[in-house]
Amino acid sequence: MFSRLVHQQETLEELSADLTEEQWRQRPDTGKWSVFENSTHLAAYQPVFSLRIERILREPNPAFERYVADQDPLFHSFLERSPDDLLRTIREDRSLIAKRLGGLDPIALARTGTHPLYGLLTLREWTEFFLLHEAHHLHTIFKLTRDLRKRADR
Repeated sequence: MFSRLVHQQETLEELSADLTEEQWRQRPDTGKWSVFENSTHLAAYQPVFSLRIERILREPNPAFERYVADQDPLFHSFLERSPDDLLRTIREDRSLIAKRLGGLDPIALARTGTHPLYGLLTLREWTEFFLLHEAHHLHTIFKLTRDLRKRADR
């Protein structure tokens, strides 16, 4: 799990390496989020996850509400950034998360917080959920970038 925490987000840079900013921001025909919006969501959620980590470490079993990007002012402010700035923010914030979690002992990782859908989760399970959520968006970004490249080849 820790290796994925440190490196998984690097996939985003690999997937988007040759995209123009216009391609980053191009929404698919479905009207769903673009590569940029998916990436912005990942960037905006990292500080939320950091705060959740701290609450779990500080409070006995804190309960969290569902995160909704469209209701997050940080998400909206990140939409104004460039892709390069967004990638830098993701790298920097991930480094902080990895350092924080990497320094914890098994007792700290066993502390719990309550997810509104999945119930009681240990900090280790919260981290797994964070990574799986990110992987879902990375998979979406993979599909979007493949589609963008096919369109560009036509």
